[in-house]
Amino acid sequence: MITFSVVTITYNAEDVLQPTLDSVLMQDYVHVEHLIIDGASTDNTVSIAEAYKRQSDEAENGHVVKIKSEPDGGLYFAMNKGLQQATGDYVVFLNAGDRFPAPETLDKVALAAEVGDGEELPAVLFGDTDIIDSKGNFLCHRRLSPPERLTWRSFRYGMLVCHQAFYARTDIAKVLPYDTSFRYSADVDWCIRVMKEGEHRHLLLRNIHAIVADYMQEGQTTLHHKESLQERFEVMKRHYGLVHTLLLHAWFALRSVIK
Repeated sequence: MITFSVVTITYNAEDVLQPTLDSVLMQDYVHVEHLIIDGASTDNTVSIAEAYKRQSDEAENGHVVKIKSEPDGGLYFAMNKGLQQATGDYVVFLNAGDRFPAPETLDKVALAAEVGDGEELPAVLFGDTDIIDSKGNFLCHRRLSPPERLTWRSFRYGMLVCHQAFYARTDIAKVLPYDTSFRYSADVDWCIRVMKEGEHRHLLLRNIHAIVADYMQEGQTTLHHKESLQERFEVMKRHYGLVHTLLLHAWFALRSVIK
């Protein structure tokens, strides 16, 4: 059976955390490890997480919840900590405020991971994302959607798969930690590097063909939009070259004027 490590990063997240935890608790899928990596919150975040752990344990649903709260260097430092603790076949990051859309979400992901005898598990499983507000109300489908055939080159045109809908094989993810020199766009760089490694190993990237994440609109990237765009340019330049990145951004600018 496929196993999943769900990593939730928190810091003073008491206002948005509970729906995230509830969405993991309601998963019908049994083989789930939920790692809550907290940055030494000073509000009720840890208490909420501990109450959730007790509820999950009492449900005897097969889920294993682990909580670690200590100071860290920021979001991507915490994500690296979660990566190193993950033991599932696949790891996915579901941060405070984000959530699984339905009880059968992980069942659908596991189904997409199925392979025949002698075949290796796909390097990445990826799906679609809906955008929600802080109360969980549906706002829209994510503007960028994953192509049927995804490669690391696909991200030249933007982050076509939302980070929360990107399931990386844990053995690959562990050797490719997030680059903490980026403050807002290390997730883009990480996804590209994971896909590159998958191609190097001749592994599949498989489309789940389902909405697998509800993404809360007001994240760090939204709040720091200008800085995020600057970092994304550096990520694109790193992976696709300066000339190609400049040409693409010129096209993006022209397209926005035409619209």
